[in-house]
Amino acid sequence: MRHRQVVALAAVALVGLTGCDGPDPNNLETYYDDPAPQSAPVSVTEAPVSPAKAAPAPQPAPDLGLLAERALLSDADVAEEGVQPGSTEASGCLTDSLSASSRTASWHYPSGSMLRHRVAAYPDETAAEAVAAADCTGKTVSVPAQAGVDRQRAWCEGKTCTVLLAKGKLVSGLTVSASTETRAVDAAKRLLPAMAAKLVAQP
Repeated sequence: MRHRQVVALAAVALVGLTGCDGPDPNNLETYYDDPAPQSAPVSVTEAPVSPAKAAPAPQPAPDLGLLAERALLSDADVAEEGVQPGSTEASGCLTDSLSASSRTASWHYPSGSMLRHRVAAYPDETAAEAVAAADCTGKTVSVPAQAGVDRQRAWCEGKTCTVLLAKGKLVSGLTVSASTETRAVDAAKRLLPAMAAKLVAQP
């Protein structure tokens, strides 16, 4: 009888040991399958978009009338000649090509001689081209070259002499009618520096 009890206890012990091989329902580490690994979220940083560079605004066309007005000799510029304001009627070379932007001034000497200054604007060509193409009558004369101008020419026909200076879109033209050619040329030479300075000062 005692031998049977020993065998029974041994069987129970064996069953108990065999039951420990299975998963423990209370052990969460062995009861559930391992979860699939989750990929870490990828942070995507977008490069800042540079704003498109605005195209430079087109420069407005210059006011040729205003430039011509500024380049015109004034009463103060010719005061040392002892002249008085006269008719503003244009005369001399390039008269036919005057535009609405051109400006003219005239003065007269006590002796009756005339002094005329005209600043002609050329919106469709350069002033240098206009002076180069000028076909003024008379003989070519020499006057001091003026710094800063694009082109310069001078003529005398009898007792009337004309000097043309070109800069940009403007032609500054001085016509002097005197009692002799020499006096006309001398007057032009005296006024050339003032003419050139006012012309070159314009953009």
